[in-house]
Amino acid sequence: MRLLLVEDDDHVAAALVTVLTKHGFEVRHARTGNEALDALVPDGRGPYRVVLLDLGLPDRDGFDVCGQIRLRTGIPVIMLTARSDVGSRIHGLNLGADDYVVKPYDMGELLARIHAVARRGTAPQLGPDTPAVQQQAAADRLLSGGGLALDPAARRASVHGREVPLTRKEYDLLALLAQSPGVVIRREQIISEVWRSSWEGTARTLEVHIASLRHKLAVPALIETVRGIGYRLVVPSAPPGGTAPGGAGQG
Repeated sequence: MRLLLVEDDDHVAAALVTVLTKHGFEVRHARTGNEALDALVPDGRGPYRVVLLDLGLPDRDGFDVCGQIRLRTGIPVIMLTARSDVGSRIHGLNLGADDYVVKPYDMGELLARIHAVARRGTAPQLGPDTPAVQQQAAADRLLSGGGLALDPAARRASVHGREVPLTRKEYDLLALLAQSPGVVIRREQIISEVWRSSWEGTARTLEVHIASLRHKLAVPALIETVRGIGYRLVVPSAPPGGTAPGGAGQG
């Protein structure tokens, strides 16, 4: 079974690799978040069955790396971290981690958890029918039909060519919704990913930012409230003779 170990401490990684290899695993070690994401590119050696992810990485936050892994692939993720507080556990699981193990841990238990999440996972690679590719297609249709464009590198947004000045959180919120056009994103997930918090009091802040986004984008119907659940970006209807994009309606 092939594993991707993301750990910046070489001593910890070496010890873990030794034990995992002894138990029959093939382990690739990544020291940074960017190195881990690069390792997800297919290399002809078969897919990883599980990612073991430390959160304290030198180049980017482990939570962010987990979110990026989840966008790109369905490989199960086990977070291995010294962060034992409940908020971090909830945040990690809301981001899509399949398990959360606090250091120090029993090696036998970790092996059991690896096998457990591997049994549940399918480790799909990117292809035309994978969720990530389908989401990108929906995003493309959102741009062509709704005029909304995001430039992740510059963190800029525009509507029909008009640049919309957004605050950092407003951009993060819009980018999160735009990752899955037509799909309802739960309020808890939004708060977890944008504000890195599980605090319920942040809900009012979310509402304020949604209202501000609607005002600045000047397309109020673009962000739909799904009462009691969350929000989604509404993909405009396809032109006559076209294919309905994203399956979203005005609700």
